Amino acid sequence: MRHWLIKSEPDVFSIDDLERVGREPWTGVRNYQARNFMWREMKPGDQALFYHSNAKPPGIVGVAQVAGAAYPDPTQFDAAGEYFDPAATPAKPRWWLVDFEFVGKLPAMLTLDALKADPQLAEMTVCQRGTRLSITPVASAHFKRACRLAGW
Repeated sequence: MRHWLIKSEPDVFSIDDLERVGREPWTGVRNYQARNFMWREMKPGDQALFYHSNAKPPGIVGVAQVAGAAYPDPTQFDAAGEYFDPAATPAKPRWWLVDFEFVGKLPAMLTLDALKADPQLAEMTVCQRGTRLSITPVASAHFKRACRLAGW
């Protein structure tokens, strides 16, 4: 099993939203590296730290799990949608996604400042300056440490 960090703005889709719906396709990712993580590397059962980005403060608020195999993101085919890609076709999709399902909310947010302050977590990709990817791999030791620090 691999571990990941997935970012979402809480006013767009929060951990509370994932808890309410139970399972959600991770649509709208338009970065090739993040797409490749979902398409080629994520497997059902992989767990992800759910991170509220663009929040005050930003931080890890819960845990989600990959709920199935990757499949083409349907938003790329919606000509009226925000994520439409005219170069994508059903025969040759460009964008892939996985569904995430709710696992749990952390008892306390683990803020970005707390991640950076912890010597064991400071090397996480999310702590690195200039890193803006919405999906990043997380070492198993970092995943366990983050959950432990957040009281989970």
